[in-house]
Amino acid sequence: MTMSIKKGTASHGLLRTVEQMADVDLSVCFQCKKCDSGCPVSHLTASPPSEVVRRLHLGAGNELLESDLVWMCVSCETCFARCPMGIDIPSAIDALRVLAVKQQTPTPEGDMPLFNRAFLKTVKIFGRTYDLGMITAHKIGTKSYLKDAEKFPVMLKKKKIALLPPRGADRKTARRIFDSVKRKKENQK
Repeated sequence: MTMSIKKGTASHGLLRTVEQMADVDLSVCFQCKKCDSGCPVSHLTASPPSEVVRRLHLGAGNELLESDLVWMCVSCETCFARCPMGIDIPSAIDALRVLAVKQQTPTPEGDMPLFNRAFLKTVKIFGRTYDLGMITAHKIGTKSYLKDAEKFPVMLKKKKIALLPPRGADRKTARRIFDSVKRKKENQK
């Protein structure tokens, strides 16, 4: 994804907003790119984590919200663990994701936002992720009902996926967290 930042028009408003939302100081990044080398999705994206941070430094605006990394980041925190400065990049990416949703930024091609919603929905309902429920919601959303269907019996046989929802999860705590986030969003409006 080619993005240009015009000289003299740089605004650090997005940088400040992301830093406040994520409670991080991105100015300590010295672009060592250790975050890129550990990121499991950096080779799949047009903008790896270090580039997103650098663009924020240079005053990128809302065009950064259209970055594919915003939706592809799996929040594995490998970048955070490898960062010599201890920058919580996943929190910054989450803040960008929240801003992208708030501003109704066009999502990149693919179905990453749908996958994120399906994942969070199963966590909200069951207290932890329920793979079969998530896959079902994703298949319905993408209308790709039979794609990869041949893999399902193999996954069942190898016990990689369960037919029933997880037991033992603390559903009340998960719902309380989701309700708290919902109230916080309503109060910010």
